[in-house]
Amino acid sequence: MDFIVGNYTLVTEFILLGFPTCPELQIVLFLLFLTLYSMILMGNIGLMMLIRVDPHLQTPMYFLLSNLSFVDLCYSSVFVPKMLVNFLSQNMSISYHGCALQFYFFCTFTDTESFILVAMAYDRYVAICNPLLYMAVMSQGICIWLIILSYFGGNMSSLMHTSFAFILKYCDKNIINHFFCDLPPLLKLSCTDTSLNEWLLSTYGSSVEIICFIVSIVSYFYILLSVLKIRSSTGRKKTFSTCASHLTSVAIYQGTLLFVYSQSSYLYSPNTDKIISVFYTIIIPVLNLLIYSLRNKDVKDTAKKVLKPKINSS
Repeated sequence: MDFIVGNYTLVTEFILLGFPTCPELQIVLFLLFLTLYSMILMGNIGLMMLIRVDPHLQTPMYFLLSNLSFVDLCYSSVFVPKMLVNFLSQNMSISYHGCALQFYFFCTFTDTESFILVAMAYDRYVAICNPLLYMAVMSQGICIWLIILSYFGGNMSSLMHTSFAFILKYCDKNIINHFFCDLPPLLKLSCTDTSLNEWLLSTYGSSVEIICFIVSIVSYFYILLSVLKIRSSTGRKKTFSTCASHLTSVAIYQGTLLFVYSQSSYLYSPNTDKIISVFYTIIIPVLNLLIYSLRNKDVKDTAKKVLKPKINSS
């Protein structure tokens, strides 16, 4: 249903175009994304439960990791269920307010993850470069404040972008060439001036990601210098491998965000945007699980202890 205001027909719902392919490929994509989402869902819930039940994992690093898992789970759940339904349905509409809520929560959790990744980089910097001060610097109170500030920063950023995006008028055109309500394709539909929105996206939004990325890079640079001083080749290799994995995750996540949201609207390509969005919305949460849990000895040992009694009883 549309509302006619003056010479404008204001839309009350949007159509998510998604991945327009043949029906056979739609089923393949449905099964692929369902498998990846199931891994994200079960993996992150399992990781949070392991961190919760094992006293040995009650450390600042794992406290931050459990929050990263929660955020990964949340921002994937904001749009993946709707995307899966759209693969099998002819009705790919989303209400105006539903679109606003989807974008708000997606933006909140996306920016929150950027801040948490910075906190985790700082945690590793203190642990490796100043191990004697670690428990004093990364106290429980400090960790809680880092998480509060991460969620606060993500929420404020999201409120700003969402408020400015949905005070615009959307007339006649309502097909979003994406698989969720993202800002760049949404602005393409507006029949009012979007220059302020584009400026906020390319300056404020990009600045947040650039600052987060620089802080992470600087932290890992100092970590690398400390690792090179380790005399034991085994210890040096293990620490370097762990930090390299973390840095890879940060680089892919924030690199793809910067690519999508810092480019000019004239250079925007819907198909390229959709492909890159898959990386930071679905691939990165799966990659985080591989890096922070399956390659983590403490987490694997805890999982074995929890599962062993059940296996033996069966």
